Amino acid sequence: MAGDREARFAAVDLGASNGRVMLGRVGPGSLHLTQAHRFGNEPVRVGGTLHWDILHLYRNILDGLRAAGDVTSIGVDSWAVDYGLLDATGALLGNPVHYRDRRTDGVADRVAGRLGEERLYATTGLQHLPFNTLYQLVASAGTPQWDAADRLLLIPDLVAYWLTGQPGAEITNASTTQLYDLRRRAWAVDLMAAAGIRGDLFPPLREPGTRIGPVRPDVGLPGRPEVVAVASHDTASAVVGVPSQGTRFAYVSCGTWSLVGVELDAPVLTEASRLANFSNESGVDGTIRYLRNVMGLWLLQESVRWWGPVDLPDLLRQAAAEPALRSVVDPDDPVFLPPGDMPARLADACRRTGAAVPESPAATVRCIVDSLALAHRRAVHQAQRLSGRDVDVVHMVGGGARNDLLCQLTADACGLPVIAGPVEATALGNVLVQARAAGTIGGDLSALRALLRETQHLVRYEPRGHQAAWRAAEARLGG
Repeated sequence: MAGDREARFAAVDLGASNGRVMLGRVGPGSLHLTQAHRFGNEPVRVGGTLHWDILHLYRNILDGLRAAGDVTSIGVDSWAVDYGLLDATGALLGNPVHYRDRRTDGVADRVAGRLGEERLYATTGLQHLPFNTLYQLVASAGTPQWDAADRLLLIPDLVAYWLTGQPGAEITNASTTQLYDLRRRAWAVDLMAAAGIRGDLFPPLREPGTRIGPVRPDVGLPGRPEVVAVASHDTASAVVGVPSQGTRFAYVSCGTWSLVGVELDAPVLTEASRLANFSNESGVDGTIRYLRNVMGLWLLQESVRWWGPVDLPDLLRQAAAEPALRSVVDPDDPVFLPPGDMPARLADACRRTGAAVPESPAATVRCIVDSLALAHRRAVHQAQRLSGRDVDVVHMVGGGARNDLLCQLTADACGLPVIAGPVEATALGNVLVQARAAGTIGGDLSALRALLRETQHLVRYEPRGHQAAWRAAEARLGG
């Protein structure tokens, strides 16, 4: 133990299904993470619109920060694309709308038809997703909140604003909005104007590691610690938390979504990349997260919610005994995006494709994990081909790293070793950026990742062959 040489940092990590405040203790050769507070993140439907309960989240953030005690600094990360609108006094104009709300149905196609998909991709480098911030803003134009808005803040920047009173936009999250010029590293004001979006709503950009300011006195935290801009998109922090050695790796940041890709020095803006629906998002130290969004464990989370209380570890053990690759679906089918009866939608998708229809919860779970592993395979192989970056290993981080069956099947599907862990890669990446900003540790990303390899529990899964079966399953889905 490093004892008195350790510094303490609080990582606020907001995921799409739950949030947590984690306490990181960092010193020379030491990195320890403990949970100060964990809480649910349940959206609320009001008047037909699905909202985030942002005040519930903020209250729990404050409870967690008080439980963490004295810290050097605080960093905030969250899911991407969603935002709050503030009036001229800084007051929030209603609860932020959830990206799974149906208000953006059809909007992406209309905007792409008007602005051109090629122009959108050449400027922003983002994959076509129906809930990107660009489309949400176009959908909200003309509403009372839109007309009264003076400032737009993405979710982690909104929390940082409430803590410090300082508005801003951290670039790793800004780069997910489809309103950020990737090559200029600036807001895409021309694109905003063409889409009918006011550029004056957007605050100044800031880099990961920037000191935002001390916590306001009225917030009531001990010692008034400083808030630091970390990689505020949770995937960007998770990629910092990938314990890789060298550059020949792919990553799967696996939670509600699976973000699958490689880390590059420059974006890939080719027509082939656009057609493959790959994103180029900003990372720490000028890197590019070249990745594809896969629907992820949302399929399992929503199935479990629909079934009611179940013993998930036992269900996964039963799923491991089910026949492999009998029931596979495309997780990215838009039919799976909204909340609702997920098992029924999975069964319908199997009927449409001629796959075996799952007839039990265990068979449904096997359908989900086989389908996710197949989607991971497709994305890893595409990322290599489109970027020219060969990889020797796949790092699986996040909650999915706990899922032994999914990790092993991902190794089998990709034909590559999978190194699983750390589970809390996002919080660890958050803490590491804070610790470097404070001068507690130094070095580039490779130095930060070396500390992870020295201190975190990792599990290795070797591929077991069977590539012909995975190729056949991929072909059945048109891959």
